Amino acid sequence: MYEGRERDALSMMRVFSGPSHPDLARGICAHLGVPLSPLLRQRFSDDCLYIQLGETVRNHDVFVVQSISAPTSDHLVELFMMLDIARSAGARSVHAIIPYYSYARSDKKDAPRISITARLLADLIVHSGAQHVMTMTLHSPQVHGFFSVPTDHLTALPCFVDHFRGRDLRSTVVVSPDIGHAKRASKLATALGGLPMTAGNKVRVSDTEVVMRDWVGTRPNGVEHALIFDDEIANGGTMFEAIRALKDEGVRRFTVACTHGIFSGQAIERFAAMPEIEEIVTTDTVPIPAEKRLSKLTVLSVAGIFGEAIRCNALGQSVGQLFAFWPEEEPVQPGLGQAE
Repeated sequence: MYEGRERDALSMMRVFSGPSHPDLARGICAHLGVPLSPLLRQRFSDDCLYIQLGETVRNHDVFVVQSISAPTSDHLVELFMMLDIARSAGARSVHAIIPYYSYARSDKKDAPRISITARLLADLIVHSGAQHVMTMTLHSPQVHGFFSVPTDHLTALPCFVDHFRGRDLRSTVVVSPDIGHAKRASKLATALGGLPMTAGNKVRVSDTEVVMRDWVGTRPNGVEHALIFDDEIANGGTMFEAIRALKDEGVRRFTVACTHGIFSGQAIERFAAMPEIEEIVTTDTVPIPAEKRLSKLTVLSVAGIFGEAIRCNALGQSVGQLFAFWPEEEPVQPGLGQAE
């Protein structure tokens, strides 16, 4: 029964990629077995953008894939334009697929006269035409609630479990460098056979500097290897402070893992200069250029996770196992992680 339904659903799909990450969009299409639809993009002499969807979308289900990575403002405007085009061209449904949702840290008013930008962008995405949003590992889970349309907040956990499962993880502690993200690290530790887990009590001093006060959970003293797991690495300040504090506890070997590998500023150069870091593992929610791909950097593809979530949505099936904040008793769905 599902074969006919799935074939019909896939035939009505149109998947378009903005310029932020066409490789990931092609991977999603390969998982689904559908073509990536063409897109025409130009920039006028006055710096204005021109975008045209390359085939009809009337009465079709349109999926627009665009990570909000650097250059962030350009990619945001392109996303708004593609969503608006699909809506005004008579699409049956319009879906925004946003693997990396920047500005998610701007989730509250913690200073006078500032914007809660995560909420503002959620409003703009919906007003541009999105009837459904799909994203991954938001920095703050409450950002999920900023969207006024159905939103699937996915996790890359299956990728990391597939990658680390089967390794010798004796004398390993899973570390969340921020106690606010301890639930993600706890899920990884549980999925890897019940590894001990600890979380850092982090205080942010500035955009580039943090201080680790103490540890909550299993104290890492005497543990040989730490698997440090976070949602994203930008300039690396949190990771570097966590490694410094863990060294004080006697840890000597490190694996660093995150969903979003931004690696801004001098992060990659600093990682390259630290031989105690054996591996850096991230995903392809944002493109990582060749000059940032260290020999110890492993990039896992999340195309299968997004492709499977899109397929489930098209068939009206649950995507609960792929959600980022789901009850602990939900099993991790294996087989969706793939190294690039």
